[in-house]
Amino acid sequence: MKVLLLNQAFHPDVVSTAQHLTGLAEGLRARGHEVTVLCSNRGYDDPSRRFAGSETWKGIRILRTGGTAYGKKSRGARALDFGTFLFALAAKLLVVPRHDVVVALTSPPLVASLAAAFCRLKGGRLLYWVMDLNPDEAIAAGWLSADSVPGRFLTAVNRAAFRASARVVALDRYMKERIVSRYGVDAAKVDVLPPWAHDEGTSPVEHAANGFRLEHGLDGKFVVMYSGNHSPCHPLDTLLGAAERLKDDPGVVFCFVGGGSLFPKVGEFAAARGLSNIRRFPYQPIERLSESLSAADLHVVVMGDPFVGIVHPCKIYGVLAVGRPFVFVGPEESAIGDLCRETGLGRRAAHGDVDGVVAAVRAARDADAPARERIRAASLAQKDRFSRGALGPALLKLVEMAARV
Repeated sequence: MKVLLLNQAFHPDVVSTAQHLTGLAEGLRARGHEVTVLCSNRGYDDPSRRFAGSETWKGIRILRTGGTAYGKKSRGARALDFGTFLFALAAKLLVVPRHDVVVALTSPPLVASLAAAFCRLKGGRLLYWVMDLNPDEAIAAGWLSADSVPGRFLTAVNRAAFRASARVVALDRYMKERIVSRYGVDAAKVDVLPPWAHDEGTSPVEHAANGFRLEHGLDGKFVVMYSGNHSPCHPLDTLLGAAERLKDDPGVVFCFVGGGSLFPKVGEFAAARGLSNIRRFPYQPIERLSESLSAADLHVVVMGDPFVGIVHPCKIYGVLAVGRPFVFVGPEESAIGDLCRETGLGRRAAHGDVDGVVAAVRAARDADAPARERIRAASLAQKDRFSRGALGPALLKLVEMAARV
């Protein structure tokens, strides 16, 4: 079977969608399928980083297209980067031959629409792997009005892509419900499959042997960590408020690891208030993920209230894989809220509840060794449930099923 994968990011980029699509490509190739990937020749979070225009990696053919590289300095710049990439991708698709199945992700928005047009023009079936929903995300963030001409147009285009899909993969039940109700998609063709943890390289690393802690002077500190994309979907005000509240506690450090449009604002917040307990680090290489995630004594997972069913905070699976406690700042009726109820893990605080986050930090810091070990064991017990070994084969079967629809 010939499979074409479409997304802005792919190996060797390290953002989440790149890692998940790379995992799918490796799995398809291992099952004997012919795999081609169309993606960008620039780094997702660092567009100054450039990759080869074409190469073959692990038997996977990778074709990369160009585009502008203004980065995330403004919404206009980002929209221009998206637009030029989509234009270059459309041109590339004109010369790419028919494939049996096309798998399209959601970065940038409308990439699935190009995939649908490609399938209509040349044949083949579309599997739409929804990592986030747009224009829903832009509307929820206040960047776009649902009733505006662009809002209505983008919604209609996305609805057409859904209806053209042979299968749709949503990341949680809330996302499926939104796809079915808002876009009129037949529920029978929407499968719920959470994104797997990057478990091949993710396991607990004890503090005494943790190079990340030693390298960055975190030895002896209680580390509260937010790791992942810093975006309006994950408002950090409550967490930053907790950092300010605990500024006079010399034993607590707040580490922000990753990137995104709000990443610089964390530094601006710390500088404006003279906070020395806030540290920032860029996305870490996959080979150091165990160290960086294990460096935390308490993780913080954040999701904005309006984004239920639109985004899915997949960073939770890495947290579980290293056996660390976490506090979830977000709505109770959400995928992470469900996980907290099902497993008994994690504490939840509403947005604006700075006292609740501070209490969670102090409770985790004051927990005795047996309590920490119970949390560790319970978290690691969830690892297999969300592992690539468990979820990857299910996705592979859905791709193969799409070819037979």
